[in-house]
Amino acid sequence: MTQDETTVEAISILQDLGLQEYEARCFMALNKLPNGTAKEIHEISDVPRTRVYDAIRVLETQGLVEVQHSSPQRYRAVGINEATEILRQKYNNRIDTLETYLEETDVEEPEDDDHLQEIWSLSGHEAIESRTIELIRNAQSEIALLVVDDDVLSETLFDGIQQAIERHLTVVVGGQTAATMATLESRLPETRVFETDMDWLTGNELDAEVAISRILLVDRETLLIGTYYPDANDGETREQAVFAKGLQNGVVVLLRRLVTAGLSGIEDPGR
Repeated sequence: MTQDETTVEAISILQDLGLQEYEARCFMALNKLPNGTAKEIHEISDVPRTRVYDAIRVLETQGLVEVQHSSPQRYRAVGINEATEILRQKYNNRIDTLETYLEETDVEEPEDDDHLQEIWSLSGHEAIESRTIELIRNAQSEIALLVVDDDVLSETLFDGIQQAIERHLTVVVGGQTAATMATLESRLPETRVFETDMDWLTGNELDAEVAISRILLVDRETLLIGTYYPDANDGETREQAVFAKGLQNGVVVLLRRLVTAGLSGIEDPGR
């Protein structure tokens, strides 16, 4: 990545973190200088000179820029560690505020239905990983996880499973390959690890464009199944998943039996 590309990407990230475009451009300009005047910032950032002052004023109030009261005034960015900590705290505060607002929002309660059946879809690796961790954290008795794609094996996942073990839940994990099993056994020595014999998870010669990435079964009633396209172009490799819940859900029952067929350590009570 060139310097220009790095600058453009950094400006975009700063905007994601709450800065306006001119503020982000001025901040990046000052990171290229030991210090600078409004004229120098304008020349590097391409921000109109009359707007540089407003942008710098905002950056100063946020603690990202220091001002030397000379003639003309000179400005400098705070250190990288200090700047990133300020932005991180600002971002966290926004998330905390949003969480408070969401918790205070009145939500209409769903109708009470013991036979409620739910099937939802998710798209994107991060969203699916987040749902996987949420399901593991909310599990009450049992977790069975089949790992086919090693990209599933994140530190967050291992932490979530370890916490489930510490809560004395039954945890069983399966791997599609010997290498995956070795990783699972070394990282989760307290769990039962099985090698799955379900070769169809990765497709076959006639149907190799789609592969299963993960199957998660929680408390024998909730399933999450991820799929991906291993041979697709970068723009098409996003993981997708279906999430099914409900003891009476036919999809849950069917896939539970497929899972338990591959993991003999868990019996299917529906048989």
